[in-house]
Amino acid sequence: MRKYFAESELVINSDGSVFHLHVKPEQLADKVILVGDPGRVALVASHFENKECEVESREFRTITGTYKGKRITVVSTGIGCDNIDIVMNELDALANIDFQTRYEKESFRQLQLVRIGTCGGLQPYTPVGTCICSEKSIGFDGLLNFYAGRNEVCDLDFEQAFVNHMGWKGNMCIAHPYVISADSELIDRIGQDDMVRGVTIATGGFFGPQGRELRIPLADPKQNEKIENFEYKGYRITNFEMESSALAGLSRLMGHKAMTVCMVIANRLAKEANTGYKNKIDTLIETVLERI
Repeated sequence: MRKYFAESELVINSDGSVFHLHVKPEQLADKVILVGDPGRVALVASHFENKECEVESREFRTITGTYKGKRITVVSTGIGCDNIDIVMNELDALANIDFQTRYEKESFRQLQLVRIGTCGGLQPYTPVGTCICSEKSIGFDGLLNFYAGRNEVCDLDFEQAFVNHMGWKGNMCIAHPYVISADSELIDRIGQDDMVRGVTIATGGFFGPQGRELRIPLADPKQNEKIENFEYKGYRITNFEMESSALAGLSRLMGHKAMTVCMVIANRLAKEANTGYKNKIDTLIETVLERI
C-alpha cells in the first residue's frame, strides 16, 4: 500500500514547489551536485551549456542545466548535517512523491548525489590541496539515530571500535557516532587515481566539535590526538567536515547513490591553511562534472 503524506509532514508551497528549496518536481535532474556555499552554485553552473531554471530561498540556491549533454541540478545546502536533512528529504520528495495526490509514487526514482566541499586534513598525507573522497563517514551529529533502519546500513563494528578508542562508552553527553559508507560505484567513478580515499568525520560544529579551542575550554583536549591515532582494519581518519555522514546515511536509507569529495584547505596536523583556494575548487568542480 502506497504511503500518504499529510500537509503537516510534507509542506508544499502554493506554487507547487517544496517548502524550503522552492523547487518543483519537474525542475530536478537525476544527477545532483551539492555545495555548501550558495555562491558556489553559480560557479558550478558557469560550466553548463544552458540553464533551465534558477531558484533561491534562504541558503538554498538551485540551478538545473546541461553539461555536455548531461542534465544536472546543483543545490547549495548551507552548513551542517541539519541542513542536509532538509535538502535530502525534500529532494527525495521531489523525486518519489506525487505532489498532486500526496502519495508515494509507484516506481522509485534513484538520484545520484555528489557533494563538493572543503575540509580540514588530519594526516601527513592529506596536505592542503588534497582531494579526499569520503569512502566512509563518521557522524558526530547524531542525525541518523532518529531514523529507523540505522543499524542495518551502518558499520556497527567500526562504530564500537571508534567509541572504545575515544573512551566514549557510557558517555551519555555524546551523541552516539555512526559509521556509514558512501556508494561504492560512485566512489570508483568520481574518486580515481587523483584523489585520496579516506574516512571523514562529520561534526556538529566548526570549533569545539573539531577540537578548536578559543575562549571556551574543550571537554577533551586530547580529542584530535585520539582521532589522528585511530586505526581500524587499515582505515585511518583523514579529514573533518560537516555534512558527509548525513548525506551518505540518508541516501542509503532512501535508496539513492551519494558520496562526498572535499578539497583540503587546512591541515590540522601541520597547522597550515589556505583561504585562497577558490581557483583550485573550480578544477575539482570540472572533474566532478566530467565524471558524474
